[in-house]
Amino acid sequence: MTTTLAGLDLLALQRYFDAHVPETAGPLSAGLLQGGKSNLTYRVGDGVHDWVLRRPPLGPLTPTAHDMAREYRVVAALRDTAVPVAQPVTLCEDVGVIGVPFAVVSFVGGRSLQDGDDAEALTAAEARLSSAALIDTLAALHGVDYTAVGLGEFGRPTGYLERQVRRWRGQWDRVATRDLPTLNRLADALRTELPEQAGETIVHGDYRLDNTILAPGLDRVAAVIDWEMATLGDPLADLGLLQVYWDARSESVLGVRHAPSANPGFLSADALAERYAAATGYDLDRLPFYRALGYFKLAVIAEGIHQRFLAGKTVGAGFSTVGSAVPVLLDAGLESLA
Repeated sequence: MTTTLAGLDLLALQRYFDAHVPETAGPLSAGLLQGGKSNLTYRVGDGVHDWVLRRPPLGPLTPTAHDMAREYRVVAALRDTAVPVAQPVTLCEDVGVIGVPFAVVSFVGGRSLQDGDDAEALTAAEARLSSAALIDTLAALHGVDYTAVGLGEFGRPTGYLERQVRRWRGQWDRVATRDLPTLNRLADALRTELPEQAGETIVHGDYRLDNTILAPGLDRVAAVIDWEMATLGDPLADLGLLQVYWDARSESVLGVRHAPSANPGFLSADALAERYAAATGYDLDRLPFYRALGYFKLAVIAEGIHQRFLAGKTVGAGFSTVGSAVPVLLDAGLESLA
């Protein structure tokens, strides 16, 4: 850890912690955590305590994304549920502190499978356990009564799918660095084939293996992280996107060796869906639509990351290949609907 980091003014943060985090015991240091191509995530410590700080990325921000208050609110709501999350510590919406809003939660220890090297090191039994824990935790999230935990006004679940297609199409116009005709073809196909919504639940919005921290035994999830896209909506959108991440064609977006394909012990994408259906009772007949929506969403996210990379506004490694993934993902979305 260091006292100088891009995107984080530690002197200003020290003043804020001294005033707002009572347990602060000494000078702060921080390090950029691996993983994540959107919000910047740092591990912050004072020699006694460890926290995780999340802030928006450098460069221009797209509407609705990178909302620190939104992310913090859902973590705080879920802390006493069956969904494992870090403990909320503080939310700062005053941009005068470090230049952008930021949120701080407790540091959760455990194992994080960030890439194929991490995944390959597991035994086949460990890989199966971790993928089963991953899908069981998603089912638990979709079983939470969002009204009971104070998230009744967190979003508008009705009409979620139509809004998703419209919103991500609009996001493309804001971040596009090139003209890709397949983008319009996929957007039009999604609008034409909108299914009846499967349900109304909390939706994580970016649920994948490396957005969880696994307990040391790999048989359960210790914390689900990266809630910046959370909302209320159709639960099968999370499942469809998880299957997209299970596809090796997502590798370039993550910028690391693809984890699910690195170990044959992981449950297959179909097995994940079957386990989820058994736990939730949802009908998965229209799952190909949700996968197509996932490919569409990930393609737009990748283009936004690519735009920031071209502008020199990214921090860390693994960004140079993201742009090449966009047309591949759009083609995969059209294949899913065929």
